[in-house]
Formats: sequence, structure tokens, C-alpha cells
Amino acid sequence: MPLSNDIVLRPRFKMEIPRYNEAILSDFENAKTTQKDFVITRVDDHVFIKFPRDKQTFWTPQLHLEINKIDDNSSKLHGLFGPNPTVWTLFIFLHFIVAGLFITFAIWTYTNWSLKESYAAQASVTFLMVLVWITLYFAGSIGKASGTSDMRLLNNFMNSILNAEN
Repeated sequence: MPLSNDIVLRPRFKMEIPRYNEAILSDFENAKTTQKDFVITRVDDHVFIKFPRDKQTFWTPQLHLEINKIDDNSSKLHGLFGPNPTVWTLFIFLHFIVAGLFITFAIWTYTNWSLKESYAAQASVTFLMVLVWITLYFAGSIGKASGTSDMRLLNNFMNSILNAEN
């Protein structure tokens, strides 16, 4: 699966593979012992491919694959590139806090404005939350850009395992 130049924050993909899912899953299991470039974890029909801890940075992505049986001769692969779950949770938490503060201070600003009281402090915090959100957006974009080459490595590794027995 070639990746385009425009990689979204958490790219997803699907593909149908003309092999039994257990055969594919066992290929990933075998790859655990035959290579040291990636850490492979399997849980049921799910395979997680990560970089070793000493090669990870804050923005290092991982690849989550779900390989489902269609019939005895084919499988459906669902893939998701994404950041470390801790990083993803932190970003979602920060966005939630910023949104909550924005809404709270916007309501407080409107209330004070409608009561003809001073609202400069509340309006300033509301505007600050917009700036924080823009900062979070650009930080995520920088992280996405820095993880692009790692995503390509993960993608190439996945394809090498899938194409090894075809």
C-alpha cells in the first residue's frame, strides 16, 4: 500500500489478502524472532508493530493491524498508523481542556457583556484559548511531519511480511 505525500493524523487503510488470516498472523509471529528492527505484539487477530524503545521519540508512530478471516482463502486487513496511545490521549485531553475553558470563558464574557460589566479578562482568556488551540494544531502537524519517514518504514516492513509468502 503506497502512502501519499499527504499523510493524515491517523491514516487508516484496508486491503483484502488472498490468504488465510492465521497464516498471516503466524508470519508476523515468526517475524518477532527473525528481525530486531521492530517490536511486534500479537493479541488475537490484532498485530501491533512498534519501534524498539531506544529508537522511539515523542512523535514516533506505531502500526496497528487487525487481520480478520473472510473465508478459508482470504482475509481482510485493517490498518491504523498512529502515535503512541499515551501521546494521543494527552493531545485529546489537552484539546478537551482547551475547548472546555474556551466555552466557559466565552459564556462568562457574554454574560458580563450583556450585564454591561467589565469583560476584558474573560475575553482575553477566551482569545488565549484560541491561540492555545492553534499552537496544539501546529504541534500536531510538526509531529505528523516528523513521523512520516517512520510510517513509511512501518509500511514497508508490513508489506515485506505480507509479500514474503505470496
